Formats: sequence, C-alpha cells, structure tokens
Amino acid sequence: MSGQRQVIRMDKRFEQTLLYDFYGELLTEHQKKIYEAVIFEDLSYAEAADLFSVSRQAVHDNVRRTEAMLRSYEEKLGLVDRFVKTKELVKEINHLAREFGKTGDAESVKKIAALSEEIGEL
Repeated sequence: MSGQRQVIRMDKRFEQTLLYDFYGELLTEHQKKIYEAVIFEDLSYAEAADLFSVSRQAVHDNVRRTEAMLRSYEEKLGLVDRFVKTKELVKEINHLAREFGKTGDAESVKKIAALSEEIGEL
C-alpha cells in the first residue's frame, strides 16, 4: 500500500496535523502562518485574509498549495506512512506480549520477532 493511500484513510484533520508535524519546517514562514491560522486556529479565509492583509483568494490559494506541497513531500519521503505503520506494528507487539504473559504461548514470541523485523525494515 502506498503512503498516499495510507494517509488518505485517516481523518482529514489528523492527516493535516501529521503532514504538518512531519514536513511543516520545509514551508516558508508565510505559508506556515496562513496554514496554521486556517487549519489549526480554524479561521475562515476571510478572517485570515484580514489578519494577513491579503485577499481571501490569496489565502485559499496558499492553503491549497501548502496542502499539495505537504502531500508531495509525503509521496516522496513516506515518513508519515512509516510512522503510522510502525505505530500499528508496535500496538500489535504490545497485544502479543500481553497474550504471551497470560498464556506463555511460544507462537506469540515468533510473531513478536517477525513484527520487530518488519519494523526494522521500514
């Protein structure tokens, strides 16, 4: 599964937050300020336009371009996808470790080892 598909399945707000957390430092200060105002502070395009003394259309275009840039970084680098996969695998490892603690089933140890190797390959 490609990184893009993994990210698309997430809640849009969660996706925006993760992409920004991973790649936000690659944006210009101007892009960051407008994106943060609209996406994280929930300002309307008109409110952000007034705040930054630009047109509503300029804010809209900036947010769209910024989102496209963040997605482009993810397509190229795949850091969010790896993060999400690693988190899911660690959750499964924790579940198997708890099961092993209850049952002592050696099969759980084999599965934990396999998942650990998979994490190492990400």
